[in-house]
Amino acid sequence: MIAEQTLTEQYFRVRLHSEAICRGLETEDYVVQPVADVSPPKWHLGHTTWFWETFVLKPNVPGYRIFHDDFSYVFNSYYETVGKRVLRTDRGNLSRPTVAGVYAYRAYVDEQMSRFLDKAELSPDLYALIDLGLNHEQQHQELLITDIKYILGHNPLLPAIEMPFQEHQRQLPSPDVELAEGIYTVGYQPTDSSFYFDNEVGLHKVYLNKTTLSGSLVTNEEYLAFIEAGGYQNFRHWLSDGWAWVKANDSQAPLYWHQIDGEWWYYTIDGLRLIDLDAPVCHVSHYEADAYARWVGQRLPTEFEWEASAPQLNWGARWEWTNSAYLPYPGFITAEGAVGEYNGKFMSGQMVLRGASVATPAGHSRSTYRNFFQPDKRWQYTGIRLVKN
Repeated sequence: MIAEQTLTEQYFRVRLHSEAICRGLETEDYVVQPVADVSPPKWHLGHTTWFWETFVLKPNVPGYRIFHDDFSYVFNSYYETVGKRVLRTDRGNLSRPTVAGVYAYRAYVDEQMSRFLDKAELSPDLYALIDLGLNHEQQHQELLITDIKYILGHNPLLPAIEMPFQEHQRQLPSPDVELAEGIYTVGYQPTDSSFYFDNEVGLHKVYLNKTTLSGSLVTNEEYLAFIEAGGYQNFRHWLSDGWAWVKANDSQAPLYWHQIDGEWWYYTIDGLRLIDLDAPVCHVSHYEADAYARWVGQRLPTEFEWEASAPQLNWGARWEWTNSAYLPYPGFITAEGAVGEYNGKFMSGQMVLRGASVATPAGHSRSTYRNFFQPDKRWQYTGIRLVKN
């Protein structure tokens, strides 16, 4: 968070950004859920508000009156500790509460939080919880953007929408990064003033061989060569699970790519556009990233190679797939209560991504940040950096 701002100012800066992301939506857009991974925008707005009511206001404000008895059931995501919840696949069936009702919920909780933050003397634990809440909402802001893009990108009209960020940015030429052979310390070193997630801590040493990481991300033009060479038709480039994914989904190109009259187009938040050949390829799964790397005779970096090279890398345009499974660092301990469900219980069947993307909120990235998704997921702003053999 920004040190010069008061905690109340930080809170409202984050909260207002969530609503700014949704400013271009029509009412009908708020409830759509095309697939299980994509939550309706209305649900994100409600869930991030539920976090503040459930974990901050209810336990710490004497006599606090909850906004609505059903909202804990509706807007709980995966917190078993807190109680029952609507199935993730059913979030798109929530025509009620209405969009207006969700915004009224946000206004009510924001007013209560303003009073609380102005008057309360916060313990270190409570301050840490509020900091977690701010970062939690920032995570959902990126999900809001990517979920909205998926919703509109699967609307047959492929509508454009205004968003408070610049989706397409040309990458500047960057030199390759030579990583010397040796022992490196990885992980986050906690300080009194900086936020971190529990999956980042646990400083430990790793031995890395001499490695060269590409200074630039793989471009659309480079990835298009893989497509035109029959990359999606040749099992030799693919992991077994990846090849099964290709066949099951009849995959032929990254998400949002469309071949029209012999030319490749892709859906952007500005609508359908011709592929920008110089832009970093985006919306690829780990399977696709790995297959491309094998096709060019290279590989993806491990998360530790990436972190050790990060000070010299030009990163932040795409979440970068690594070849590392999402596993706990040495000494990782799951916290007690609902907060302990935040990261640890997902350490199975997922791959680590490093860096950030054009959709990541300002101040919500660092070189030790460990993002993670299943290897078939590609609706996030994911890209490819290679290790050169």
